[in-house]
Amino acid sequence: MSVINKIRERSGLAVGIIAVSLILFIVGGDLLGGRSLLFGGNQQEVGEIAGQSIDYQEFNAKVDELRAQYEQQTGRAPAEQDMVQLREQAWNQFLFEIAYAKEFDKLGLKVSSEELVDMVQGNNISPAVRQAFTNPQTGVFDKSTIINYLKGLKNLPAQQQAAWASFEQNLSSDRLREKYEGLMRLSVYATTAEAQKEYQAQNAKANVKFLFVPYYTINDTTVKVTDSQLQDYLNKHKDEYPGANTRSIQYVTFSVAPSKEDSATLYNQIKSLARGLGAAQNDSAFALQNSDVRVPLYMTAGEMPEQLRAAIPTFSPGGIYGPFREGNTYFIYKYGGLKKDTSFTARASHILIRPTAQTDSAKAEARRRAESILKQIQGGASFEAMAQTNSADGSAQNGGDLGYFKNNGQMVKPFESAVFGATSAGLLPRVVETDFGYHIIKVTEPKTNTLYRIAAIGKTITPSQTTRDEALRKADQFASEVHTKEEFDAKVKEDKSIVMATADRIPENATNINALADARSIVRWAFDDKTDLNSVSEPFEVGDQYVIAVLTNKTDKDEVKVDDYRAELTAKVRNELKGEQIINKLANASGTLESIAEKYGAGALVENVDDVNLATGFLRSAGVDPVALGKAFGLKVGQRSKPFAGDAGVLVVETTKITPAPPIADYALYKTQIEQNNSSRTGFYINEAIKDAAKIEDRRAKFY
Repeated sequence: MSVINKIRERSGLAVGIIAVSLILFIVGGDLLGGRSLLFGGNQQEVGEIAGQSIDYQEFNAKVDELRAQYEQQTGRAPAEQDMVQLREQAWNQFLFEIAYAKEFDKLGLKVSSEELVDMVQGNNISPAVRQAFTNPQTGVFDKSTIINYLKGLKNLPAQQQAAWASFEQNLSSDRLREKYEGLMRLSVYATTAEAQKEYQAQNAKANVKFLFVPYYTINDTTVKVTDSQLQDYLNKHKDEYPGANTRSIQYVTFSVAPSKEDSATLYNQIKSLARGLGAAQNDSAFALQNSDVRVPLYMTAGEMPEQLRAAIPTFSPGGIYGPFREGNTYFIYKYGGLKKDTSFTARASHILIRPTAQTDSAKAEARRRAESILKQIQGGASFEAMAQTNSADGSAQNGGDLGYFKNNGQMVKPFESAVFGATSAGLLPRVVETDFGYHIIKVTEPKTNTLYRIAAIGKTITPSQTTRDEALRKADQFASEVHTKEEFDAKVKEDKSIVMATADRIPENATNINALADARSIVRWAFDDKTDLNSVSEPFEVGDQYVIAVLTNKTDKDEVKVDDYRAELTAKVRNELKGEQIINKLANASGTLESIAEKYGAGALVENVDDVNLATGFLRSAGVDPVALGKAFGLKVGQRSKPFAGDAGVLVVETTKITPAPPIADYALYKTQIEQNNSSRTGFYINEAIKDAAKIEDRRAKFY
C-alpha cells in the first residue's frame, strides 16, 4: 500500500520535475499577457497557440483533470492559490502538446514503446521512476519493486491506473524534450576568434586613473525635463521599452485587525490552557489538540523563538513558560527534559571577501585583503562594523550574523568544518577559503547537539464579528463619499489614519498586488472594459482587510506611451542633461586630473584602479561601466580621454599602464567556457523561439 501511495504522491512530483524543464513557460505565462479579443471573436476562447484555438470547456476539462489528481494526491480540495498553479500547469501542457509537438514532428522525434519500457523497468530507468520507487526508509531503489507494482496494476482502482498512465505520459514528454534540447545543444559552437577575444578580455590588464563626477551631484530639481524630450528618447530606444497590457492603481486598506478586546479574550483563554497543559499527563497530545500552530516537540536552542531561548536558564521539568506573543499568536510552552540529537547546531558570523575574478592574482589579492581585515579585528576592531563595510554577503547588514545552522550541508564543506571544528565561541584565527571566496569567521555559539523537549500551544488572535463589522463600516463609509480620483486624494489627505499605497504596471494575469495576496478580484476590476481611468472601486475583501482602489493608468501592448515609462524615461533623460552640463563644465579643463577636479568643485572624484580587465572590470565609485572600460583599453599609455557620459556619471579616463595577455597556443579552455555558457541557456532560447513562432495569445485573464 505504501508503494501505491508513493506513486500517487510522486505522479504529481514527476509533473513537477518535468515542469522544471518548462519553468520558463510557467514564468512566461504571466508575461505573455492576452489582448482582449472577446469582442469580434470567439468569446469562449481561452487562448490561441500556433494557430490552434483553446476553447474554455476544453481548457477547463484539463484543469478539472489536474484538480482531481491534486485531490487524490493531497487528500484535500485545492485552495485558490493552488488553483492558480493548476491552471498554469494546464496551460503549459497545451503549450507543450501544441507548440512543441510541431517541432518534434518536423524532426521525426518519437519515444517508442520499447524506449518507455526501458525508462520504467529496463537498463536506463528514469530519475522520476527511481525517486517514486525508492524505499524512503533505506534510500535504496530496487527494480523488482516497480516490476511487481506493474504486474498488479490491473487490480488497482481506476484512479490509480489513471495516475500511472499520466505518470508514463509525462515520462514520454520529458524524454522528447530532452532529445530536442540535446539536438539544439549540439549546435552550440564557439569559434577560435571568439575564444581569443574572451581570453584577451579576461587576461589583458590595465591600470587606470580617472576623474568621475556622479550624476547625483547635480540636484534633480535643477534639471527640467519636458514631455517632448521624453518622447524623443522613447522613439530612439523603442526596443528597450516594450508594450504590455497593464494597469496601475492606488488603494487604501481597512484592516480587520484584532481589537484590544479580541486580544484580551484570547489572553484569558491561553492562561486557562496553560493550567491544562501543566496538569496534562500526555502533554504532547494535549498541545496538539489545542494549538492553532504546529510546533515540533523537540527543538535545539537555535530553533527556539528568542523569548523562549532567553528562558532556558530557568527551565525546570514540568515548568510552564509564557505566554509569549509573536505577531498575532500567543504561545505557552512546557519543558520536559533533554536528549541528544544525531546532528549538531551552531551559530556564527562571517565576513566574505570575494575575488574580483577567478584568476590567481585576483584570488591572492582577495586573500590579502581578508587577512588584513582579520588582523584588524584581532587588534580590537569591531567584527560587526567590519562586516557591514567589507562583506560581500547579504548578512553584512546584520553585522555578518548567519544565525543558527546544522552540520548537514547547509553550509559549504570548508566553512562547515571550520565552524563545527571549533570547541568554543570566538574569532577563528585563520581565513577560510571556499568556492565563494575568503571568510573571516566568528563562532558566536559553539556546536551543540542538545535537544529540548517542549510541548507548545499557540493560539492566534482572530478578529471577532464585531471587529469585522466595524472595519466594513469604515470601508463602506469611505467608498460612499469617494467617486473620483480627486475625491479619493482629498479624503486620504483629510484622514491621517488612512495610508495610500501604489501598485504600478500590474499584469493582466496577476494574482497578487504588492503585499495583497489573492487579489485577483481587484485585478479583474482594473482590467474590466467598464472601468475607466480615475474610477473608484467598491470595497474588496482581500484576506483580513477591505480594499478600495482607484485606477490611475492603463498601458497597451500595441501602443507604448511616455506615461507608461515616465519615471524610467525621466531618470534617463535627466541624466543625459546632467551629463551635458558636466561635460560642458569640463570641456576646456587642463592640467592633472587632481587639478581639474579641484577646479570643477564639489562632487568630482579622482581614483586609481589597478589590474582591471574587460571581462569583470570594476571602477570603484563608477562601478561597472563598459564604455569607460572600452576607452581605457583603447587609449595608449599616458593618453587621456575627453570627458564622456558613463552609466553613473561623467568620466575622464587616463590609462597609466597596459599589461597585454601573455600569448598562448591553445584556446580550448576559453572555447569550452563560451560553449558551456551558451549551452546552459539553450533551454531558455528554445522556449523563447518556440513561443515567438507560435504567436501565442493568452486570454485566461478574461475567465479567471
